[in-house]
Amino acid sequence: MHRRDFLKTVTGGAAAMAVEGLLGQAATTPAARPNIIFILADDLGYGDLGCYGQKLVATPNLDRMAAEGMRFTDAYCGAPVCAPSRCCLMTGQHTGHAWIRGNNGPPLRPRDVTVAQVLKSAGYATGLVGKWGLGDHDTFGIPNWKGFDYFFGFLNQSRAHNYYPEFLYRNRDEIRIEGNVVRDGVATARKHYAPDLFLEESLSFIDRNRSRPFFLHLTTTVPHANSAAREKGLEVPSDEPYSDRDWPQPRKNFAAMVTRMDRDIGRIMARLRELGIDDNTIVFFSSDNGPHREGGHDPAFFNSSGPLRGIKRDLYEGGIRVPLVVRWPGRIAPGSVSALPCAFWDFLPTAAELGGAAAPPGLDGMSILPALLGRTQKEHEFLYWEFHEGAFVQAVRMGRWKALRRGLRGRLELYDLSSDIGETTDIAARHPAEVARIEAYLKTARTDSEYWEVGA
Repeated sequence: MHRRDFLKTVTGGAAAMAVEGLLGQAATTPAARPNIIFILADDLGYGDLGCYGQKLVATPNLDRMAAEGMRFTDAYCGAPVCAPSRCCLMTGQHTGHAWIRGNNGPPLRPRDVTVAQVLKSAGYATGLVGKWGLGDHDTFGIPNWKGFDYFFGFLNQSRAHNYYPEFLYRNRDEIRIEGNVVRDGVATARKHYAPDLFLEESLSFIDRNRSRPFFLHLTTTVPHANSAAREKGLEVPSDEPYSDRDWPQPRKNFAAMVTRMDRDIGRIMARLRELGIDDNTIVFFSSDNGPHREGGHDPAFFNSSGPLRGIKRDLYEGGIRVPLVVRWPGRIAPGSVSALPCAFWDFLPTAAELGGAAAPPGLDGMSILPALLGRTQKEHEFLYWEFHEGAFVQAVRMGRWKALRRGLRGRLELYDLSSDIGETTDIAARHPAEVARIEAYLKTARTDSEYWEVGA
């Protein structure tokens, strides 16, 4: 049997039955289940939005979204790089349990249940537009086999670095993008800007499914840099409205990319209003990890990490604390701010509760719907991360305390985020009880993986 036919057979048969068993029966369905949209930026820092303190880059639509909804101050992504962070978002597991714990790893397996599968089982139309990165075209991990009815975008995250691709995928089919030519990872002919295509596909998905509950996951590639283009890697059709700024070109391009993304989000919000489904649609916006220092981007110039220490690939706060804005008219109080420590693995159980679906057992996440609705919210005792690029590093958030350890037997660093959000002073020696409690937790925080060795 051909490998592709085998994959179809397994995914449609035994794997589907396994997923159905994991999900069980749907929970009690609310009378009016909301549409769910989750927009994910790529390498956008905690300080890159106006509503989080950004002064140089205009983000009026996201600022309005925060003013009309809830802004989280202590929200975290799944990991300080792309693939594991997205795996945590999709599967409700932190990086100590997730199948994908680093970039360039294995694809999702048939038994890895995603939020799209959970919502699809409850009758939602499900769509993914943008960057996937959790399984290439010849694997079990493609979006159409992980619960998405419709997919348009990049499967391979390395190809997603180019903003003018020669091809994208529509479902399982490779679609040629006429007018774009790429040589050695760099576009030599530029006609169609990928984020523009993603916007039109997202609007079309909303239009097609406006009369039924839908889940749209828009994963823009903005403002990730095209590393192959080096100092010209921040690709954008125009540097407006920053053309007249006395800045190096990469800074103009970065600002233009973010403002253009904000404009596109404004168009999505406008479409929801035009279709009369705004009040029954909950929209999430976040970023997959902290800001990068690539393609000529200078995160210090824009204060992209805000008051936080570190950037992408760090387990200090700047690498993993991200903006999270959620808007649901009539349900989420306008202008509300939440200091609840939450993370990407909370999205699956939250979406399941919103959609009246049963979440699979054994998740690391919990529903944060009570917090969104202004009700009493249970909190995590611990949040956990691990990172496998270079030396193995672990991090833990426990209430006001943040800990970091290099290697399984390394010394624990401890910071009090309530008074030291920038993690400037290691106070482990002053708080042996907290250190001991976190060290005890670390003994149980993770499971070993055949793909992700931890070293000493």
